[in-house]
Amino acid sequence: MSKQSRITLVAALAAVGLALPGASMAATATATSTSTVVAPITITKSADLAFGKFAAGAAVDGTVTVSTSGARTVSGGVVAMSSTTTAARFDVGGEAGATYSITLSGPTVLSSGSDTMAFSPVSDLTGANAITGTVDSGTLTGGAQSIYVGGVLTVSANQAAGTYSGSVTASVDYN
Repeated sequence: MSKQSRITLVAALAAVGLALPGASMAATATATSTSTVVAPITITKSADLAFGKFAAGAAVDGTVTVSTSGARTVSGGVVAMSSTTTAARFDVGGEAGATYSITLSGPTVLSSGSDTMAFSPVSDLTGANAITGTVDSGTLTGGAQSIYVGGVLTVSANQAAGTYSGSVTASVDYN
């Protein structure tokens, strides 16, 4: 074999060696994997919603409204009687600065036996005397926030006397 043939053969074998999968240069990199588990979101009822005592009108429908600060107003034929009224309060806790969604649920009526009154909730995050609307999200400033819930009762003329009750459920979930 000539010198020229040997050089050509060595060059060809080197080219084949570079083309083989195991003969190429490999590179490796590693990433770090991290995770943070936050405190679970919590909710606790701190106060119940109380509309207090009132009398229904004999001929005119009316309403009883308890604001998110607990203040009560009446309209139509309803007559307010001396009693304590309060807005419900739910205290929410969890990861500081986290946002969360709020869902209010429960019956749309308060009942006394088979007698009912329509109920519509009102809510805010400050207890600032709101009488309309509901809040659907919040932010856990310092890991805590409160939800204040009032409501509006629709009272029929000659509404039957009785102790009417129902419940309002507040559910929260991280966004």
